[in-house]
Amino acid sequence: MNLYNNGLYMEDIHYVGSLPLPWEKLKGKSIMLSGATGMIGSFLVDVLLEKNIADGLNCTVYALGRNEEKAKTRFSKYADDSHFIFIPYDVKLPFERSDLGTVDYILHLASNTHPMQYSTDPIGTITTNIIGVQNLLDFAVKHYATRFAFASSNEIYGENRGDVEFFDENYCGYINSNTMRAGYPESKRCGEALCQAYKAQKGLDVVIPRPTRSYGPTMLMSDTKAISQFIKKGISGENIVLKSAGTQLYSYTYVADAVAGLLTILLKGENGEAYNIAEEHSDIMLKDLATIIAGISGKKVMFEIPDAVEAAGYSTATKARLDGHKLQTLGWKPKYDINLGMERTIRILKDIL
Repeated sequence: MNLYNNGLYMEDIHYVGSLPLPWEKLKGKSIMLSGATGMIGSFLVDVLLEKNIADGLNCTVYALGRNEEKAKTRFSKYADDSHFIFIPYDVKLPFERSDLGTVDYILHLASNTHPMQYSTDPIGTITTNIIGVQNLLDFAVKHYATRFAFASSNEIYGENRGDVEFFDENYCGYINSNTMRAGYPESKRCGEALCQAYKAQKGLDVVIPRPTRSYGPTMLMSDTKAISQFIKKGISGENIVLKSAGTQLYSYTYVADAVAGLLTILLKGENGEAYNIAEEHSDIMLKDLATIIAGISGKKVMFEIPDAVEAAGYSTATKARLDGHKLQTLGWKPKYDINLGMERTIRILKDIL
C-alpha cells in the first residue's frame, strides 16, 4: 500500500511536522528507532523525512527492522534519500556498529503488540521488551546519545482495582505475573526499570512514553487487536465481529496524535519521567467502538466466541482509562477524538487498499 499518494495521510504527516515543538534540537542530528515499519514507527519516520524536505531539518534517520524488503516497500518514497538509512537488525541480538559515531536520539519502539503474538510467541514478547531494550541502552551509552526513549504501554498499569477512574503515571494496578499473558505488561515494566537503572548507573538521559491503544492507517494488516480486527472488517465491507460483551472501557489514540505525543516527550519531557499519551475524549467501551465502525461502514455488529488461542492473548483488564494531564502540561493536545480518528482511518485505508 502506498500511503504517500493519499492526501489525508500526507495532511496528517504535515500537521505533526508543523506543530510548535523545539525542532531545532533535531536539526542536523541523527535519530535511531527500532520498530521502524510498525504503526507508530513508520508514521514517525515519515514525519521526520518530510520535515527534512519541507524545512531543511537535515535529520538522519536510522531505521531498524528485521525485514529489509518490507522496509523498502513501506518507505519507497525515500529510496534515494541519503537521510534515510535502513539497518537490518533483530533487537534481541547484540548490536555493534563501529561505523556509526554519535547517534543523538534513540527510540525503542519494537515490540510484539497484539494478542496472537502474545499467545504464539510469549518468549519473543518478553525478550524484545527486556533484552531488546538493554541492547539499545548499551548502544546509546557507547554512542553518546543525548536521549533515549522507551515506548512502554498502558498495560503496565494492570487491572483497575476500582479505586480510581483514571490511571496517572504513579498508579500500580494488579497483574498476576504467574501467567503467560503477563509476559507483555511485566516485560514492559522491566524495560522501564532498566531505563531507570541506566539513568542512575550510566548517566543516560531517558524518557518513557506510555502510549495507550493506538490506531490509524499505518496499522499492520496482521494485527490481531480487537480494534484492528474491527477496522479490517469495516474496510472490507463486512459486519463487525465482537468476541466479548464489549463492556471493556479503554483509552484510544489516533496515530498522528500518538506520534505528536511521542515527539513532545522526546523533545520536551524531563529526564527520567514517564508520560501517558491519552485524552479522555477518545475513551470508549469496546461495543460502542464496534458500533461506530459499523456505522461508518454501513454494517452490523455481530457476536462470536473466540477460540482458545485468541482468548489466551486477550487482556483481562476491563477498565483502563489513562490520565494524560502530565503530557498536556508540556503542550500536547490531540487533534482527533475517537469518531474523527476512526472515520479518517477507514477513509484512508479504503482508498489505498
